[in-house]
Amino acid sequence: MNQVKKYGGLIWMAMCPLVIWLLAATAMEEIRKHPVIDTKIQWGVFVIVFIPISLGLFLFGWFAWKGEYDHLPESSDELIQ
Repeated sequence: MNQVKKYGGLIWMAMCPLVIWLLAATAMEEIRKHPVIDTKIQWGVFVIVFIPISLGLFLFGWFAWKGEYDHLPESSDELIQ
């Protein structure tokens, strides 16, 4: 199962730049089709909000790849240590 977590981490890390690029390309295309201020604001907000979320998912993948999730706590006593 730990190997699945590690390779899943690689998938998350690979998806991050791809998804950011697709979002930016879609935003540019939608703004080009409808160049009004409402469209620009809407897609600007989408991009600004989604990029930190995507970077957080990249970090999740990085930690999974490095093995941070190999041992998960089984009780609350392990969290205190």
